[in-house]
Amino acid sequence: MNVIQCYAPTNDYNEDAKDQFYDRLQSIVKKCPAKELTILMVDFNAKVGMDNTGYEDIMGRHGLGEKNKNGERFSKLCAFNKLVIGGTIFSYKCIYKTTWTSPDYTTQNQITISASTKRSGGL
Repeated sequence: MNVIQCYAPTNDYNEDAKDQFYDRLQSIVKKCPAKELTILMVDFNAKVGMDNTGYEDIMGRHGLGEKNKNGERFSKLCAFNKLVIGGTIFSYKCIYKTTWTSPDYTTQNQITISASTKRSGGL
């Protein structure tokens, strides 16, 4: 089993820093043996949302909100490495999906996301 834990730059960070982060993460993920379970446990500062168009093989339609740029980066990384995005497969109440709430309690997001190796048999 391979467990990778990290903290991704926020959506507001400059693009070069985010590129470096995802390039480094990709180099780590590709070193994990394909036959072993790989789990990403991180705060990706990414919103993958509910729209799984183009990513049906690696995520469900039960995310929270709308996908942001970091969510798109994360989705591409997961698709490339055949990692299933957790928190999107099964329907849960929003209270259980929310990982960040604004100080005035008006905005809720799901930014802490996990992903793991896709097993045979589909989602």
